[in-house]
Order: sequence, then structure tokens, then C-alpha cells
Amino acid sequence: MSPVAIAIIGIVVMLVLMFLRMPVGFAMGFAGFLGMAYFVSAKAAFHMLSADVWGEFWSYGLSVIPLFILMGEITFHSGISISLYNAAYKWLGRLPGGIAITTILASTGFAAVCGSNSATAATMGTIALPEMKKYNYDKALSAGCVASGGTLGVLIPPSVVLIVIGLQTEQSIAKLFVGSIFPGLILAVLFVITILVLCRRNPALGPAGPSFSFKEMVASLPGVVAILVLFLFVISGLYLGWFTPTEAGAAGAFGAIVIALVMRKLTWQKFKDALIETLPISCMVMVLVTGAVMFGRFLTVTRLPFMVADWASALPIPNVAILACIFIVYLIGGCIMDALGFLVVTIPIFFPLAMALGYDPVWYGVAICLVTSMGAITPPVGVCAYVVAGIDKSIPIQTIFKGVTYFLVAYVFCIAIVTAFPQIILFLPGLR
Repeated sequence: MSPVAIAIIGIVVMLVLMFLRMPVGFAMGFAGFLGMAYFVSAKAAFHMLSADVWGEFWSYGLSVIPLFILMGEITFHSGISISLYNAAYKWLGRLPGGIAITTILASTGFAAVCGSNSATAATMGTIALPEMKKYNYDKALSAGCVASGGTLGVLIPPSVVLIVIGLQTEQSIAKLFVGSIFPGLILAVLFVITILVLCRRNPALGPAGPSFSFKEMVASLPGVVAILVLFLFVISGLYLGWFTPTEAGAAGAFGAIVIALVMRKLTWQKFKDALIETLPISCMVMVLVTGAVMFGRFLTVTRLPFMVADWASALPIPNVAILACIFIVYLIGGCIMDALGFLVVTIPIFFPLAMALGYDPVWYGVAICLVTSMGAITPPVGVCAYVVAGIDKSIPIQTIFKGVTYFLVAYVFCIAIVTAFPQIILFLPGLR
């Protein structure tokens, strides 16, 4: 049997295991183990199993994952996010659609210290949905802006998805982080523009909220300043080389604890809750990475990724057309399975292809993070949509998916902008 046929059978086995509800990380590891045993030898497969599992979980580089997750969990459980929302609400709530705009801007701020789309959606949904219901906001718009704003959690650094991309492709996590800042902000602005256009065309979708005095508006800013300082401390330290990504995660987690204590928002129980929530999320991501490494090893020995890259690069069509096909595959994949799981499955195949086409690895990493985050709101597996459904059970899931369609246009525009102007991503990393 040819190496290509063996590789394809391995991919099919992995997909079958996933559809049988085996966790993605285990499905990748199991398929990679069986494929290596058949293609090379059982001894090689067992060596890969022992070496890769131990090597990945023992890896110093992977410790960045629980540290950044802990930083986000501290800010979430301590309630710092409420300060962000209150500040944005007092400045913008009086505009048509102002509470929805507030939700997007607060999500942007919280994403800068969180790194998780589901946590961002859950936090903002708990705060914003009752407020929008109070002012008779359209249910679809309310749910759509919360779910879509949640996706900023994996695009604006620090991002667990960008960490996984950096680990899998052996890129600088610091460069991926700073490269994603402008795309994340552009996407947030496009979300705000979407709300403004919708509410100006139909003011009933998002009636204006109350006005506040200038004194009240200024008094709301200290919480925003604290989050901004933490974000700038972590990103500047990475960018200027003060500390490594792992050290940045430790500094960010420590900074979040200090800020929460100074603001008197952190109790011992909340600290324990943050630690408890950090553990399963970190283990899930690390198992995904380990399974992806094992499956990637198997695909590498079959040389399928390199054959695909050689074949695609020789096609008589523009490289951007091939890139568009890759993005479409990611979008479809995100519609049918967990977006992060699909990402780690496909990186061993599509990353060599993108490099063969001549795309910059940092640009490609941020671009696929952007496309992957879109999968968090697309049916039928849009995790952020289901988070919103869990928060407010009075909003049907069909209404939530209707609401996120308003924001999918913004995603398409953002992807088109960073593709047409790659320096949007590459400018800041290029200054280092």
C-alpha cells in the first residue's frame, strides 16, 4: 500500500473516532499510533507514544498555557470584567445600539486578559443580556453581539489558540501575539460598525440606554486603566524581550492577582475557583497538542503534507485562490467540529502547503486564528452560541445563530483586509 493511501486511511480513522465522540486529542493520538505501527513498526509507534507524551507534558514551553489561562480565570472570577462593562456602558450606553456596542468594547478589553472565547462570551453574556433585555433589545442582536464579541477572546492576545499554533509550527509566540493586535482591533471596529448600521436602519433593534454625567463617566475609568496596564505589561514585556512567553504568563497571572487584590475583588474562594477552572481547560489543550504532535509525526513519515504542498504549488492558479480554498476548509471544519480541535488536526497538512506557497508563517498563523475564531459562532457547533444559550434559556439557539449572521459579514471583511494588506499583521512583529 502506498504511503499516501496509508495517510488517507489514518485521517479517515481519526475522523471516524471523532464522530464516535472520542475526544479530539485522543483520536489524533490513537490514529497516529496505529498509523506509525503499520507504516514503520510497532516498536517505533511505542517509542513515539512514550517519547511524545512525556516530551510534551514535560515541555517547559507548554507551561505557558495554564499560566495565561489562570490570568484569564483570575480576572473572570474576581469580577474585574464588570468594571470594563460599566465604564463602556456609561460612555456609550446612551447611543442607539449603545449597550450592544458596549458589549463588544467590553469583550475586547476582557479578551486582552482572558484568552478564551467561551469565557469572554460567558462573562459578557451574564452582564449584558439582562441589561439589553431591560431596554427591549432585539433578542437576535443581543445574543449575536455577545457570542460574536466572545470570539475576540481567541484573537486578541494573550490567546490560547495562538499559543497552540506557535507550539505546533515552532514559531515565536511573542510575534504571533503582537501580530494579532491590529486584526483583533479591526474586527472589533467592524462589529461596532455592524451594530451602528443595523440600529440606524431599524432603531427598534437597539433602543438607547440612559445618559450619565461626565463625573460618573470619568469615575468609571480606573477599572479600565487596571486592565490596560496589565495588558500592556504582558505584551510590552514580550515585545521588548523582557521575558519569555512562559515568564509573560507567570507575570500576567501574578499581575492579575495583584490587581484583583488591590481592587478588593479577590477572595480565597474566588482564587480557588480560578485554580479549579484552570486545571481542566489546561489539560484539554495540552492533550490536544500532544495528540496533534503524534498525528503530525505519522503524517510526516508518510510525506503526505509535502506531497500536497508540491501538488498545490504546481497548480496553474493564483496562490491566493489556493489560500481561499484553505480558508473555506477551515470554515467548513469549524461548522462541524470544535474549532481548536480542527485547527490542530489540519496544521500538519496545511502549514507546509502555506509555506510552499510563499506565505509568511506569522501572517498565516494569525490569519488561520482569525478564520478559526469564526467557527466559534457558525452552526451547528458554534461554542459561543451555545454558551449564550446556556446563560439565557429564553433565547432559542436558532435566534442566536440568526443574530451571529449579522456579524459574519464583518468577519469576511476582516479576513479580506488582512489578506489584501498582510502588513497589518506583519508590521509590529517586523519591528522587533
